[in-house]
Amino acid sequence: MSTDPSASSSPSLSSLSSSRSDTLLGKLVVEQKLCTTDEISDCTALQTELAQENNHRALADILVANGYVTQTQLNRVLRTIEDQKTLQQIPGFQILAKLGSGAMATVYKARQLSLDRMVAVKVLPKRMSENREFVDRFYKEGRAAAKLNHPHIVGAYDVGEAGGYHYFVMEYVEGKTVYDHLIDSGKPYPEKVAIKIIIQVCQALVHAHAQGLIHRDVKPKNIMISPDGTAKLADMGLAREAGDKEVALAEAGKAYGTPYYISPEQIRGEVNIDFRSDIYSLGATLYHMVTGRVPFEAPSPAAVMHKHLKDDLVPPDHIVSTLSAGTSEIIEVAMAKDPKKRYGSTGDMLADLEAVARGDPPLLARKSYDLTSLSKMEKNAAAIPREDGLDMVQFEEEKTIDLGFKSFQQRLSDPLILGLLGALVFAIIIIIIELSIILGQYRQ
Repeated sequence: MSTDPSASSSPSLSSLSSSRSDTLLGKLVVEQKLCTTDEISDCTALQTELAQENNHRALADILVANGYVTQTQLNRVLRTIEDQKTLQQIPGFQILAKLGSGAMATVYKARQLSLDRMVAVKVLPKRMSENREFVDRFYKEGRAAAKLNHPHIVGAYDVGEAGGYHYFVMEYVEGKTVYDHLIDSGKPYPEKVAIKIIIQVCQALVHAHAQGLIHRDVKPKNIMISPDGTAKLADMGLAREAGDKEVALAEAGKAYGTPYYISPEQIRGEVNIDFRSDIYSLGATLYHMVTGRVPFEAPSPAAVMHKHLKDDLVPPDHIVSTLSAGTSEIIEVAMAKDPKKRYGSTGDMLADLEAVARGDPPLLARKSYDLTSLSKMEKNAAAIPREDGLDMVQFEEEKTIDLGFKSFQQRLSDPLILGLLGALVFAIIIIIIELSIILGQYRQ
């Protein structure tokens, strides 16, 4: 997730000249499976021999010189060591590696010494600690996560401050994110796999919404997938209590979320944001998973958000023709621009997802989808002059949604088919008459 450090910004090798630092370096290199313990032993033996010849070399130099690690790999380990030195202020945790960093915080893989378990530690940089708003939001995330206890939500363990660092300890999930999979594979998820993952995330949201919390940042990067296929919703950094009017008013007019997956009402900074924003973002996430494309693309975040507000969604089954109608209908209802036209609850969306997973139609989405289609038909019908008593709405509805197969007899009774057959018979008669005239003239 992080880029390779450049030479100018990487820690200096001289910082590892002490035996203590060399020991830590050797341990981390083995833990990260860059070297074996035997290879480390060989390098330390060589280091001792060189020291006896008054040639003092750092273990890092020897590892690179002998080709056991590359300079890039070494730089990553060195940064971990620097992080460990800095984060020694947080007692009870051994920092092992950096997992990633965002605009507000850095997340590390660590060992909780008291319980001997792996955890993830989110740390607010010291420069952010001077901003009361950032600190308050950081602790709100911890409190929000602590309210939730669900197998598909990353668990919260502790939050606190030590040595000037604010930290949040959470469950460590082995695996990678949905976003990582999309980037690494370069292709969409198989439909059944995507539905299975989204069902788990939807279950997590049902639980969160029942506790009065809105996530507000559902997206592929915030869905972790463990090796056994378990999905876990992460990052409650933008979570908000649905009934917190004070915070809602303070945030009015501001767009919180990720442009590719943000709901229209979040873009407008509306006060009454509710669970339907998460439904929209979950639909946008499923769209990306099954098509390999985000719902709306544009050169800038502002342009992307404008499309969420104004542009019609390209139906996902128009992009991937093998996608089932049921999955496409779920996405289109979840991503309706008007929140009132989305699912009435996260539980309703979950019921439709589970139906599609069983091979059944999504009844709630289909009902909403048909009503939307009917509304469009009524608009089209109103623009067409009625020269007879035909109900144009009914006519358009039948032509649009009647996809059943017709028998041969039904096809022959179709007025259009009868007209064409009549024209064909008339043409044949004319040809026969003309041929008869030509033959008569020839005989004369």
